[in-house]
Amino acid sequence: MTPTLLPLHPVPRLSLDPTPSRRAVVNGAWWPRSRDAAAELPGLVAAGDQRLGRTTLLVGLHPDAWRHIPDRIPARGRLVRVGRFRGADPHVVVLFFAAVEPVALLLIPPDTAAGPAQNALTRAARHTADLTADDLLALTRLPTAV
Repeated sequence: MTPTLLPLHPVPRLSLDPTPSRRAVVNGAWWPRSRDAAAELPGLVAAGDQRLGRTTLLVGLHPDAWRHIPDRIPARGRLVRVGRFRGADPHVVVLFFAAVEPVALLLIPPDTAAGPAQNALTRAARHTADLTADDLLALTRLPTAV
């Protein structure tokens, strides 16, 4: 029997607003499989770079929302810095790029059931200019605890 090889970084469960608004608190959502930043962030950066056609320079996150946070993560032959921002919303992860606006993603807790998580992925990828991250969590019935 041949063993099944899993990809190093499974395809991230990621949604992005096709026309992001500067006024929006989030421009999409991300549903990681764990709270292990070292394991999850490389896949997010790779998918974000590919879907947005940009090169991520920094990932910003709240340190209380993650375990195993590295200072840098590998991404297409380079290292991307990881910033720990205590003043940031723990329900949001931000991708920073050179010379363009950052992209903020609603962080869907890894243990969220598929139905609510898919709902959050869909809603966060729509125009959310009038909603906060907490509003989105409430609308999609996601847990608010970090």
